[in-house]
Amino acid sequence: MKQWVILSGKGGTGKTTVAAALAHLAADTCRLVLADVDVDAANLELVLAPTLETTHEFKSGELAVIDPARCIACGNCAEACRFEAIIPGEIAYHVDPLSCEGCAACTYRCPTGAIQMKLRDAGRWFTSQTRFGPLYHAHLFAGGENSGKLVTLVKQMARLRALDDEADLLLVDGPPGIGCPVIAALSGADLAIIVTEATAAGAHDLERILDTATHFRVPVGVLRNKTDRNPAQAEAIAAYCAARESPLRGRLPDDRTAIEAMSRAEPVTITDGPLSTALHHAWEALKKYLSSD
Repeated sequence: MKQWVILSGKGGTGKTTVAAALAHLAADTCRLVLADVDVDAANLELVLAPTLETTHEFKSGELAVIDPARCIACGNCAEACRFEAIIPGEIAYHVDPLSCEGCAACTYRCPTGAIQMKLRDAGRWFTSQTRFGPLYHAHLFAGGENSGKLVTLVKQMARLRALDDEADLLLVDGPPGIGCPVIAALSGADLAIIVTEATAAGAHDLERILDTATHFRVPVGVLRNKTDRNPAQAEAIAAYCAARESPLRGRLPDDRTAIEAMSRAEPVTITDGPLSTALHHAWEALKKYLSSD
């Protein structure tokens, strides 16, 4: 089984559009499991219109909880809290969950033992079924911590499903950027497909994500998106990739059919158009990685 992760140095490059297109094209030739690990803003489900199967809680970090029956409103906990997360009420104090950092300082200052640390409800992860195969995805609540941990969990569950199903490919729609969630998404990958756009910002962030993938020794293939918006910048990116010995696997034009397909919850490759044609060519260039050692 191969594990591919689709990444971008910044948001808005068309990463999820590419992920949905590759899911459609790969499903014709191999058994497929999908994962969307952009847990802060998962979008793959919007394109693939999956049927939800299961929902699971994700707990991470700790939260101080005050028992109002035992609180004597002495204020010691509020004095101990550096984050101003403990707020006085009419009868007892209570905790603002968005401000609490889980340091537990308040528990040591409470004379009645009214404060306990409990696991924080940080998000949800889901299993769904798409027309191309099972999809594992998640949602991290606002203010939730350890998004890298949730990324790892979703990837692990998707990988176990892929092994059970004897799948040929685990296709992962990763998060943008180069932070902890991206590193978690890269872990164990056989190929990183990096989607960049023909802008100065796209070129800058391509350099960062290439450095990240290279550091973890993950092979890469680069797709240049929206190349006709700035042909000179697109060629500059091609020259940079050549200098880095990072192979280009596709040149994708700006095409409104992508927006129209997304509004119908369909991959753009189901339609006819220049972007669909370019993505078919990109898939032909990428297929060889399925059989490589």
